Amino acid sequence: MYLLNVKNISKSFGSKQVLHEVNLKVTSGELFGLLGANGAGKTTLIRLISTLLLPTKGEIELDGQRLSRAKIDLKSQITTVTQEYSLRNDMTVLEVMELQGRLYHMESKLRKQGSETLLKKCGLWEYRNQNTRQLSGGYKRMLMLCRALLPNPKIVLLDEPTVGLDPFARRMMWQMIRDLHHQGLTFILTTHYMEEVEQLCNQIIIIDKGRVIASGTKDELKNMITLGERITIELKSMNQTFIEQLKNSDRVMNIEIENNTVHISYNTKEDNLSKLIDYVRENNVNYTSLFSERPTLNDVFLELTGKELRD
Repeated sequence: MYLLNVKNISKSFGSKQVLHEVNLKVTSGELFGLLGANGAGKTTLIRLISTLLLPTKGEIELDGQRLSRAKIDLKSQITTVTQEYSLRNDMTVLEVMELQGRLYHMESKLRKQGSETLLKKCGLWEYRNQNTRQLSGGYKRMLMLCRALLPNPKIVLLDEPTVGLDPFARRMMWQMIRDLHHQGLTFILTTHYMEEVEQLCNQIIIIDKGRVIASGTKDELKNMITLGERITIELKSMNQTFIEQLKNSDRVMNIEIENNTVHISYNTKEDNLSKLIDYVRENNVNYTSLFSERPTLNDVFLELTGKELRD
């Protein structure tokens, strides 16, 4: 039995349909990724799972029971870290945790023990008496995660948990999530960061315009596309003739240029690397390095949707 089973969920706001018969099955202990561009419907799906919104069609089951707002004990097993900051600036870190524990009717001893354990784990214990307005963006996100973890939920929903964070804070958040996942906690994470999915998620669905267009592990998603390898060549100096030759090739799907580094995505799985090496030698193209990679999740997204995720 699946821990969470989303069955044919659709959601409309007036005449606008934002989710179209979405199905999602999550087993206990998974770190499940919802990957899609802004406006794809990821946050709407999270709000439906948390019962903040009600579906227009379909149903959601948790542990085999239909989820609804009326089933307080059932829905309290799901907590959420929202995309927007949702901390009161006039409360201290400990007061935030205390309020969360009271809202979930936790005993005083468990509230205090749980708060101390979580705040120490994420480096917030020394700031426990500071108002949340004094925290950095990264620590605010960490506090929101600690707050969600305090009631010992079965599933934590992470809606774009690292948006706006600097690289250090983002990796600190990733490590916290990774550690908790290894302890058996189930996460559903929405993101438009490819690296975040690559680093964290063991199961992924790709959502585009409110529809699930692909699902599977990273390797399964990469194997379902026709795209060949991705070749990177670092030129000693920009060679416009070489670039134009690539653009005119029927086998080249996409070209990205960063300074003198050229990333080439092919639309065939033939031996593109050998052919490119032959070409640069025959035409005396000066380069410092040349190597191939497997298709990335961005390549998958590009082929399935016709656009890059960061677009």
